[in-house]
Amino acid sequence: MFRLSYGTICCDRTGFRSDICIMKGDVRTHYTSSSIFLFTSFKNKSKPREKIKPYTRKWETSVMETVQELNLVYKDVNDEHHNNNNNVCDVVYHNVPAVFFSTGGYTGNVYHEFNEGIIPLFITSQHFNKRVVFVIVEYRNWWVTKYKDILSQLSDHPPVDFNGDKRTHCFKEAIVRLKIHDELSVDSSLMLGNKTILDFRSVLDRAFWPRIHGLIQDEEAENKTGFKPKLVIMSRNGSRVLLNENLLVKLAEEIGFFVEVLRPDKTTELAKIYRSLNSSDVMIGVHGAAMTHFFFLKPRTVFIQIIPLGTEWAAETYYGEPAKKLRLKYMGYKIKPRESSLYGDYGEDDPIIKDPKSFTKKGWDYNKKIYLERQNVTLDLKRFMKPLSRAYKLSITQSK
Repeated sequence: MFRLSYGTICCDRTGFRSDICIMKGDVRTHYTSSSIFLFTSFKNKSKPREKIKPYTRKWETSVMETVQELNLVYKDVNDEHHNNNNNVCDVVYHNVPAVFFSTGGYTGNVYHEFNEGIIPLFITSQHFNKRVVFVIVEYRNWWVTKYKDILSQLSDHPPVDFNGDKRTHCFKEAIVRLKIHDELSVDSSLMLGNKTILDFRSVLDRAFWPRIHGLIQDEEAENKTGFKPKLVIMSRNGSRVLLNENLLVKLAEEIGFFVEVLRPDKTTELAKIYRSLNSSDVMIGVHGAAMTHFFFLKPRTVFIQIIPLGTEWAAETYYGEPAKKLRLKYMGYKIKPRESSLYGDYGEDDPIIKDPKSFTKKGWDYNKKIYLERQNVTLDLKRFMKPLSRAYKLSITQSK
């Protein structure tokens, strides 16, 4: 990718989403000044300095303003002797590279945790074959705990808390900020070895399957006696709630499904969600961040996304297209106005109902307040019978 001489910083600005920096040489952390030093023999008096916020969503000014900034600084190796207390390696030189990234920004939303965190981490580090140290800026214990199984598949080393670990860590090479390709995607043309999103999916299998494979096999064995395809409904609360969810469960059972209603929250262990979805044949949910869990479905299983008014573009862009790349059998169910709670609030002649695109063009904040935060769904079950029956037939065919 880059040919760097010893003692150089190279910031790649070749693409809108690819602004990362690579440092090669004597690289040392310095938490008190939010800096990463690169020691070299530097004869020129003017010492170059880069500033970078190690979060992938660099095109979105509002969120980037909340992210901690790092200084990438050349230091004259001769100055080290005058600053031993600050620059001495408290940790013996790591014999593997470092990848610096932030768990700030939109962290706390599972879509963003995967889109701007976990998938870019895979893209940036997988070619190191686990011989890499992750140095986390704005370190969050809960995030490390939540994703520890995945992190262990990408690195053999414990992550370092950049701000909390007061020691100076030293490396021979470092990458600052992660590479991001597209929404929940891996562009194989940009990857060493032409890795794809399916390779990322394999990382998830290696992370969770050993822990829960026995439980899944027991469940499947019990189901073999009278096989019923398993359907998982991702239940929501707050907004975009499926108001007749209980009737959907009843209908699905009448068609022949074994139905599980999954209600994950921020504290739900990922392995538990993986266990439910990896053993399922169909997943149904209303558009929202929880749809990111389609990564836990096996390829060729069915994913039905219920698309509320005003969310069509986001639903297809963020989940529909990525699901197809993952080789899922994707169905997008666009609700009719009468299936939206907004119909009762505004009436059929209101532009909010008749022409959602005219409102979504007004900007994200406006769209969010109306179509994401104030809308619930009551499915027309006679209409929904068609995709549900198709999903059942596909599941039966797949099982054979």
